[in-house]
This record gives sequence, C-alpha cells and structure tokens, in this order.
Amino acid sequence: MDLRSKFSVSGVRQITSDASTLLSRALQYTEEKLGSAEKTEYDANFEHLLERFDNTKQWVEKMKAQTEIALQPNPNLRMKDFVYNKLDRRQSEGPTNQQILGATMIEAGEGFGPGTSYGKALINCGHAQNKLGEAEKALVHTAALNFLKPLASFLEGDCKTIQKERKTLESKRLDLDACKNRARKAKSDEAKSATESDLHVAQTEFDRQQEITKLLLHGVSSTHSHHLRSLKEFIDAQSRYHATCDQVMQELKRELNSVGDTSSIYSGSDVSPIDLNAIIPRNDGLPFTGVRKARVLYDYDAADTTELSLLADEVITVTAVPDMHKDFVMGERRSLKGKVPLNYIEIL
Repeated sequence: MDLRSKFSVSGVRQITSDASTLLSRALQYTEEKLGSAEKTEYDANFEHLLERFDNTKQWVEKMKAQTEIALQPNPNLRMKDFVYNKLDRRQSEGPTNQQILGATMIEAGEGFGPGTSYGKALINCGHAQNKLGEAEKALVHTAALNFLKPLASFLEGDCKTIQKERKTLESKRLDLDACKNRARKAKSDEAKSATESDLHVAQTEFDRQQEITKLLLHGVSSTHSHHLRSLKEFIDAQSRYHATCDQVMQELKRELNSVGDTSSIYSGSDVSPIDLNAIIPRNDGLPFTGVRKARVLYDYDAADTTELSLLADEVITVTAVPDMHKDFVMGERRSLKGKVPLNYIEIL
C-alpha cells in the first residue's frame, strides 16, 4: 500500500470516527432531554460563574459595538479601520467633517477678503472648526486605546479561551455520563471491572477540566475591575473633549464680538451698506428713514387716486413720510406716485 492509500484509509477512518461520535453525542443529548439518561449537574456556584460570564460577554459585545458607532457613525469608515487594524498598518488620519468645514470657511473668508468683517469672521470660525476636529480626533484615539481595546482584548482573548475550555468540559461531562451509563448496564464482573476503570479515568478528567474552567471563570471578576478603570478613562477623555470644545467656542464668541459690523464687506462696491438700525421701528412707527428701494410682495389695487397700484415682484422707490399714517409710505414708480401699504412690500 503506497503512502497516498495509507492517508486515504486514515482519513476515512477519522471521518467515520467523527461521524460516530457526533451520532452518539446527539443520541445522548436526546436521552438526557427525555430523562432516560443520567446527566451530571454542575454545582450552584459553578452555574453562577457560567451565568456571569455569559452576561459579561453579551454586554461587552453590545458596549463595544455601540461605542464604535458613537465614535464613528459611518459604517464604511468603521470597516476601513477594522481592516487596517487587522493588517497592522497605520492608517493615515484624514480630516474630520468639522475640519473640512473649517477649511471651506477659511477659503470663503479669503474669498470675501480677510480685511472685511465677514471674511475675518469666517476665517476665525474656520480655525475654530479645525480645533474642534483635532479635539474629536483626540477623543476617538483615546477612547479606542483606553476603552475599546480592553473590551476587544477580552472578547478575542479571555472570552475565546473560556469558551474553548467550556466546550472541552462539556465533552468531558458527556464522556463521564456515558461511562456511568455503561457501568449501570454491565452484567459480568469482568465488564463491571472494565467500566469502573473507565469511569474513574473519566471522573478524574472531568474534575480536572472543571477546575481549569472554574479558575478562568473566576478571572471575570478581575475583568470587571479592569473594564471599570477603562470606563473611567473613557469618561475622562469625554470630559476633556467637551471642556476643550467649550473653551474653543467661548474664544470664538469673543473674537466674533470684537469684529466690526458687516459694512466693510461692501468696500469698493457700488452697493450701499444696509443700516441695521433702519429695520428697528422708530418712535414715529416707521420701519425706516429716508428713501429706500422695496420689492412688492403681492398685487395691490389702489383704493383711490392718492394710492399707487402695485404688481408682485416689481421694485419701487419708497420714501418715509413722518406725518403719514404709520401703515403707509410714499411709493414711486417712474412718473407715478402714491401711497402704498407697508405690509405689501419688503424693504431692500
């Protein structure tokens, strides 16, 4: 028989053995559920340790997933970070959305002119957005290192080890119960002696595996303590982030308050700056003073010869007359003049 044939025979025997084991395990589980086969029960303390581990695993998985979503809402970027971490490569940190906004504001400020009030304000806002973006990066980095990494380490390390040993323990428990079942069915002294020997070995292996699993389960307490320290570090990082953001925004507010009015944006332009005080009602009830342009909001038919008919969207010239009724101003369109109601026009 050549080497290939030996491997083929060995493989077939292994497959046959595995299939037989699976079949016997399935039959044993069925008999246990039906109550026709004995099942070794774990003590209450061990069951409590198992329950606490399952509970810990479940909540750690949920916290890790939700923290990742909170720090990076974009699922595509989360997957990209995952791939980079698996490949052990350092990902080049791109700009955050706030930093992109900041760059746009700075460019707009330069476009309007850094010497204008509006342009200067936009540039200040852009730099503030950059600082907020840097603070966000620091938060994500610290949270990933001090909070997410310990959670992931538990799931990838201790958790998988416990699950592996727990699976081995269940296999040992099934072997033990199978030996007990054979011992009960043994009739001859020779068969009883053989089954008692197998039972002793199975009991010893089961007890040993249970102690190994129990030691690992006790370690969950130290995991809780470690994760508590990680949680405190995460909250500290969030606190620093929000404090930094508040400081940046307070500084920005002071900068904006120190910027003059927006009239300088019209420097060198033919357009006259808007007097903000003009839209504040005066003591005489008029919303503006002097001569202004106005856009007609709705069609209006003159009630008499003292009024001016209006067409929607046309632009007319209006003059505030102090001794005129407060709801009207004098309107002019080419050579035509007359009173027009204020609620039909929008001062430009």
